[in-house]
Amino acid sequence: MAAVALPQPTVHAGRLETHHARLEAARAGEMGSVHSWELVTAVDGPGTRMTLFLSGCPLRCQYCQNPDTWLQKDGTPTTLAEIVTRIRRYAGVFRATGGGLTISGGEPLQQSAFVARILHEAAAEGIHTAIDTSGYLGRNASDAMLDDVSLVLLDVKSGIPETYRTVTGRELQPTIDFGDRLAARGIPTWIRFVLVPGLTDAEDNVDAVAEIVTRWPNVERVEVLPFHQMGASKWDRLGRAYSLAETRAPEPELIERVRQQFRARGLTTY
Repeated sequence: MAAVALPQPTVHAGRLETHHARLEAARAGEMGSVHSWELVTAVDGPGTRMTLFLSGCPLRCQYCQNPDTWLQKDGTPTTLAEIVTRIRRYAGVFRATGGGLTISGGEPLQQSAFVARILHEAAAEGIHTAIDTSGYLGRNASDAMLDDVSLVLLDVKSGIPETYRTVTGRELQPTIDFGDRLAARGIPTWIRFVLVPGLTDAEDNVDAVAEIVTRWPNVERVEVLPFHQMGASKWDRLGRAYSLAETRAPEPELIERVRQQFRARGLTTY
């Protein structure tokens, strides 16, 4: 019997070439996955800032406001040149207000090559730069990248390892290691702590965060961020189970108690 030739799967050559080109561009830091961007004042660092939100994050925080940034593939492929053009457009505003560029996420250090190139271009323009990170992927930040960082917004999500794991699904130690590294380099750092009633508000957990932070002399301030439900609709839209649907925003008395716990350690706290 003559052999029967089976049909072979076909791949659109143009699509394959485009995919390969994007992968190569991503490895070189020439392209990244962007969720969105916005101009804000005195929120993600000093002055008026362009905050660039990247897609992709290894953490799964119960209180995440932007679960639509978790998957890198869901972002918009964007070139380095596009980002640099936009940064330069607002350079005058940054200089006039003492502002600059903040790269957030998602987790920006998941796209470390892209972030490093953006930071370098911005720093070369004399623009103040910041990254907003959990520090979990701090190992991805090269020394050269950190040379181009003016400020780090470091999210310390809990101080007790078990609580941190409950909140994020990941381990606390990489954040501590990254914070130690920032301190050794003297990079100005603002700490962010999200206060969630019934999840992160226990006195011993807050004390543990404060104890970690006091080991870092480069910390300029601690921001206690009260939990809110503004991101709940995104969980619903994505069809994800939202465990904090019934959690209320913290009362003013609780917010002040937590702030005082940090202030008791000599930390400037807002």
